[in-house]
Amino acid sequence: MSRYESASHVFYRCQYHIVWTPKYRYKILKGKVGKELYRSIYVFCSMKKCTVVELNVQIDHVHLVVRTPPSLSVSDLMGTLKGRTAIRLFNKFPYLRKKKLWGNHFWQRGYFVDSVGANEEIIRRYVKYQDKQAKEDEERQQLLELQ
Repeated sequence: MSRYESASHVFYRCQYHIVWTPKYRYKILKGKVGKELYRSIYVFCSMKKCTVVELNVQIDHVHLVVRTPPSLSVSDLMGTLKGRTAIRLFNKFPYLRKKKLWGNHFWQRGYFVDSVGANEEIIRRYVKYQDKQAKEDEERQQLLELQ
């Protein structure tokens, strides 16, 4: 696979590391909700002609490394991902809408984005092993509470 992709008059490699969180950083992205979100991100990225390089859905945030065509802005992609996944999750899991604090907003307003350049492998490893690091941090915290 080539490092670059091409369209009719352009060779490109637009790759981004994006992180976003549920409203109030609730730990809601677990079990069936997390799995549905995972599938939905793949579906909506492919609809926008994007390639998911790495995806990690944590219980309180999402890490995504994605390649996009140059005609698609990051804000358009995030508008689609956050908007469409919220609608899909609310429809599939109606109990999420019933919490008073949601107010029909599933995601926080902002997100983090960084363009991935020469440090691609480091970022991909970070996203891939986020679960392991979170578990180690949690175990350390539990040990401190026991003492």
